[in-house]
Amino acid sequence: MLSNASRYLTYLAAALYAVLGVWLVLQPAQIAPVFAWTVSPFVTMTIGGWCLGNAMNAFITARRWSWALVSGSLVYFWSFGLLELAVVFAFKDKLVLAHPSAWLYMAALVVNVLAAVLGIREVLRTKPASQLKAATRNQTMLVAGFVAFVGFLGLYGLFASQGAVGTGGGIFPEILSPFTLRSFGAFYLSIALGTVPLALYRNFTATLHYGFAMYGFIAFITLITLLNLGLFDFAAKPGGLLYLGAYVLVGLLTLDLLRREGTAAAG
Repeated sequence: MLSNASRYLTYLAAALYAVLGVWLVLQPAQIAPVFAWTVSPFVTMTIGGWCLGNAMNAFITARRWSWALVSGSLVYFWSFGLLELAVVFAFKDKLVLAHPSAWLYMAALVVNVLAAVLGIREVLRTKPASQLKAATRNQTMLVAGFVAFVGFLGLYGLFASQGAVGTGGGIFPEILSPFTLRSFGAFYLSIALGTVPLALYRNFTATLHYGFAMYGFIAFITLITLLNLGLFDFAAKPGGLLYLGAYVLVGLLTLDLLRREGTAAAG
């Protein structure tokens, strides 16, 4: 069992991300010019989608709070906080903390990282049980493939230079600043890292929990993308179909899996 201190911080982070996410999604045009760094309204809404997904994941994970069940979603959550704070530190000269939304973003990341530090220390100290219902070989291979694909996207976003393939508006419909590009990379790499324990432990129950707890990201970001569909020019830049299509495809496959196998609520 993990420590209650990390659990309470996870609940607190969920609340902070929820407030920030709603704010960014509902007022993107107002927040974009005064956010922590230079972003467009669409990027503002997308970051809001991350925050709402984090809120859902953190709340569900804190409620269930058994390492064997929530290992994947916790590794994602811890990785997100650590990597995004590292990105902020790397671009600290571009950081502007003049608006409450920027301070709220930083507060959420700091609480996220504190939860990660305490949680990682507890896992290393106690080495909690990691197995529930074992996954089949095919299920494990699918998870491993997901790790490889999303991990590649994350590493590419973290290390690709501006002007590289996919960074000039060919997939995401806007040209992203280096700060934003690295933040996207940290987000995708965190998702991939969250699936690593699922593949290593071959834990199918934890995989169901991961799909359920993380489904908010798929739902919110897909909805935000559809609301901004006018920004895409699929005829001139068909790569935009990859961005939207990936979320739709993963969303449908995950929804079908959860429908057939359940959400691991009794895990």
